[in-house]
Amino acid sequence: MVASPHALASAAGADALRAGGSAVDAAIACAATLGVIYPHMCGIGGDAFWLIYDAKARSVAYLDGGGRAARAATLDRFSGQKEIPFRGIVPATLTTPGAVASFCAAHERHGRLSLARCLQDAIHYARDGYPVTKRLARWIEETRAELAHDPPSAALFLGHSGKNPALARTLEAIASDGRAGFYEGEVAAQLAKLGGFFTKSDLAAQQAHCGEPIRGSYRGVTIYETPAPTQGFTVLEMLNLLEPLELSKREFLGPDHVHLLVQAKQIAYNDRDRWLGDPRFVEVPIEKLLSRSYADERRRLIDPARALPWDKVPSQGSLKGDTVYVAAVDAAGNAASLIFSLYGIFGACVASEATGVVLQNRGAYFSLDPAHPNRLEPGKVPLHTLIASLAFRNEKLWAVLGCMGADGQPQIHVQTYVAMIDFGLDIQQALSAPRWLSGRFALGEARDTLHIEARYPRATIDELARRGHPVDRWGDWNELAGHANGITIDGETGVLAGGADPRSDGAAVGY
Repeated sequence: MVASPHALASAAGADALRAGGSAVDAAIACAATLGVIYPHMCGIGGDAFWLIYDAKARSVAYLDGGGRAARAATLDRFSGQKEIPFRGIVPATLTTPGAVASFCAAHERHGRLSLARCLQDAIHYARDGYPVTKRLARWIEETRAELAHDPPSAALFLGHSGKNPALARTLEAIASDGRAGFYEGEVAAQLAKLGGFFTKSDLAAQQAHCGEPIRGSYRGVTIYETPAPTQGFTVLEMLNLLEPLELSKREFLGPDHVHLLVQAKQIAYNDRDRWLGDPRFVEVPIEKLLSRSYADERRRLIDPARALPWDKVPSQGSLKGDTVYVAAVDAAGNAASLIFSLYGIFGACVASEATGVVLQNRGAYFSLDPAHPNRLEPGKVPLHTLIASLAFRNEKLWAVLGCMGADGQPQIHVQTYVAMIDFGLDIQQALSAPRWLSGRFALGEARDTLHIEARYPRATIDELARRGHPVDRWGDWNELAGHANGITIDGETGVLAGGADPRSDGAAVGY
């Protein structure tokens, strides 16, 4: 089974499984297709992070596909500036794209099909065209002014034909030559010609790195998340804060349910903003942050009666950002949990005409504060909102779960796990349930704004406002609440159940 935010991409992944492919093959087929047909959310000009479960070895591996800052990306280049620009050639070239290196590394270790077979659907859609969904058309229109600043982006997406033949040729180069087809040779030379920060040598140096995932437990369920520089630890810290509060004894979708989760989020995000960075450059105290004793200490900040003032637990950042998540499980029980992104809508709104590659703007997430752990440094990966998850019950794989949503991702992970573990919802019920996100989507909003879908009971929303939450009442469904997808596996029968977020164009496809 494969689950993703676009039905055609899920079908591409399922076709790879039918052809004898592994979960990793299916994830690559699905993600590469998403990079073509969901170009506002992801693409091979972006980054990717993986959790991969090897059923035979009964082990979970982490694969870091984060792009590194170019050698020229130094703080003195931004002297006098308070932040890195969100759009344009600066964030587009500040870090090298990391996704392709991760796809190739995962395929080398776990692939059964050829890389060309994994990429065939993506190549087909790029060369011959694909249907433009209403969601994509809306995001093109909403980003029109920014796309118009970059002629190649304007040519690709304004008056959109649904084709990207230059990207098809780039994907064919990867299919033929693997990692070298992207980071070396003509594709790399053309990307380096864009100017800005990265060079051909920076691209040639980009590699994916294997590492250890982080894990915690919640009510007997073992949950794995991606480690630093991603924000995965916040999910586990939030669950540590919440477990003694016994949410299962409180009303599902009631005011206590939301109120307590929001405060756990605020506390965990304070720790993220204070400590998180690339562990190759700074010390990130993950062991302490995930300890039960630390959760006991921090839980004292939770006020059961009133909203936690944001100035009591200061933070930074906003919720903006767009991503795709792919879940895949093969017949042998192997699983791939893959998060893949350009960061902002259409990334930096910069495309390479010769290669068809749309470049991410993840470099904008670096801090220009020399004292901050996420400060800009050559060779460094910025703090990443991208996270992926796997969960186990009784030492058996139970859930493959993830979502888009930038700062919203840990909040959605926790809401979904709580719905399934504490309240017994199945994967589709949990993903379809009304959702909230705490934080700001735009300048001028309070950092503790509580955005909440109107399908919550009116009494819950009114009570949250009475407790002091700055409530932003959304409509019944809001795409800003994230695209979440997942697969669960029955521990006794092995039966797979898939779920796709109604806020996306997605589907879970199995056979």
